[in-house]
Amino acid sequence: MLILLIEGMASFPCAKGRADMATTSGEVQVVTPADWVPGPGQGDWTYGQFVDLPDDGMRYEIANGVLLLAPSSTGAHQYTVGEVYFHLRSHVKLPGLGVVIRTPFVVELTSKDVFQPDVFVVMNAHSDRVQEKKVIGAPDLVVEVASPGTVAFDRLTKYDTYEDTGVTEFWFINLDRHTVEVFVLEDGIYHSLGVFQGEQKVPSRLISWLSVRVEQFFLLRE
Repeated sequence: MLILLIEGMASFPCAKGRADMATTSGEVQVVTPADWVPGPGQGDWTYGQFVDLPDDGMRYEIANGVLLLAPSSTGAHQYTVGEVYFHLRSHVKLPGLGVVIRTPFVVELTSKDVFQPDVFVVMNAHSDRVQEKKVIGAPDLVVEVASPGTVAFDRLTKYDTYEDTGVTEFWFINLDRHTVEVFVLEDGIYHSLGVFQGEQKVPSRLISWLSVRVEQFFLLRE
């Protein structure tokens, strides 16, 4: 059982590797259980209830049956998501090798794990997983751009779920540190290829022909 404490906020126990959520007042700054949303009890949410949520402009996700609300993205976050999408699309979609999709789009990994990854790739071999309104099953590559309010959730809860459901490659991008850590699935377990930054190139195994420097994903520091 993992307990993650966030200064000045309530913490919640969670299973192995799963990030707990913190409650706040006012504007949401961290990933937070959406306890106020009408629906099934926390722990019982599925995609069936998820599709009935109101279109209120919020980013909801379900982890282990718990409905969560993610913080609003910043300009820097949107910029990085856009750059990652552009480079992956150039190397995957344009050559006709697969599709590249960015948030908001739903991935139903299991009945009780419904995420909206920042960017993900589905290669042609798994094109049957892509439906009109969602992807069913694991994408081939998932990219999460972590801000301070989502870093624990992305690195623990989402990491575990992507690993358990067979996402072949996972990029964890730290927005504050301007780094990219690449994880590849080997025998059902993620192994890190390292943390990369600056002029270093992203060493994707899935997209071995990818040629992009980490610094190209980020706004220039002042």
